[in-house]
Amino acid sequence: MFCIFFGKAFYSDFLENVRLVVGVMDFELTPEQKMIVETATEIARDYGPEYWREKDRKHEFPEDFWKSLVEAGFPGIVIPEKYGGSGMGMFEMLLAMETLVSEGCGLAGEWFLCLSAVFGGLSIVKHGNEAQKEKYLPKIAKGMEFCLALTEPDAGTNTLNIKTMAVKQDGEYVVNGQKIFISGADRAKGMLLVTRTTPVDKAPKRTLGLTLFLVDLPNPAIEIIPIEKHGMNYSKTFEVYISDLRVPKENVLGEPEKGWYLLLDTLNPERMSFSAAACGLGLLAIKKAVEYAKERRVFEAPIGAHQAIQFPLAEAKAKIEAARLLNYKAAWLYDRGQECGAEANMAKVAAVEAGTEAVYHAMQTFGGYGYTVEYDVERWWREINLIRLAPVTHQMALAFIGQHVLGLPKSY
Repeated sequence: MFCIFFGKAFYSDFLENVRLVVGVMDFELTPEQKMIVETATEIARDYGPEYWREKDRKHEFPEDFWKSLVEAGFPGIVIPEKYGGSGMGMFEMLLAMETLVSEGCGLAGEWFLCLSAVFGGLSIVKHGNEAQKEKYLPKIAKGMEFCLALTEPDAGTNTLNIKTMAVKQDGEYVVNGQKIFISGADRAKGMLLVTRTTPVDKAPKRTLGLTLFLVDLPNPAIEIIPIEKHGMNYSKTFEVYISDLRVPKENVLGEPEKGWYLLLDTLNPERMSFSAAACGLGLLAIKKAVEYAKERRVFEAPIGAHQAIQFPLAEAKAKIEAARLLNYKAAWLYDRGQECGAEANMAKVAAVEAGTEAVYHAMQTFGGYGYTVEYDVERWWREINLIRLAPVTHQMALAFIGQHVLGLPKSY
């Protein structure tokens, strides 16, 4: 009857979805996963909203927080035990990120782990050769900071249109170009650099001709200029100018010319990371709004008794829980080597919408206090709006879903 009513195509899709999620229908965490959540909760309590309020105000890097993450082994979650890590997957990384964010760290709870563990660690785990793994992975597990140099002023979201060129000369590459919005470039000791080795107009097809490099920092051929930002002032972001940077061919990550396909194994986890951050920010804002709504009394009743306060927070909570499950599914697929681009993008869309609603309505719950620095929600509002723009804009994620999930014509 199900097949007759909905049609064979729908039934086939339904069975495929059931097949994909059946492995995670048991929602009980393993002892190791519970330990990650418990440890992240403890760290977040040590570095709560007041800590981040001060770091944001002073534009100061959180040295002690990063040290605590390293001591807990979080940068090594996705790194195999052979190289000093825990040998776990993206799902466990999301548990750490989401917990840190939601228990009080805000976006910082995801940010620094994404820069080093995802851009550096996961990229090398997936596509590095043995020499590269031995050189970088033990250091990343012990706290070596990394950055990703991808975005360019004239390319923006159109990664295939980047112009930074790496030209082969005498057994090495000479790189010239410009990058923008490169976070952590001041502290990073390693950079995943995305270049063209064949110009886009000369490549057999647009997705070919990109090559990834591992670059040690600092380097005199790389100049960084800070960008003043609206938020996240405890982490600096830069314009990067590359002038005759010489990179040994041994530093190519994966196969030359096919960097776009390799990069997807970094960009999809990046989307998942920011989805976890959006969900975490929403949960954090709701928690604080609920606490306030129980105590704040107007017209002889707690404001939380009014449906105008209750319903928006309740709806945001429901949407966040749905987004979390979709994000977990994306990580589950990724950890099993399966296609996860659709789930990663859909999770980001759902998480951004849910998280934004949650923080917005939390600010409304606080009223005028929500606009003050003291109550922190204004900082979370600045942070959640970054996730609407990065690592891919909300509109581009929707365009991906329209084309690759719904099968509609390309819209850009």
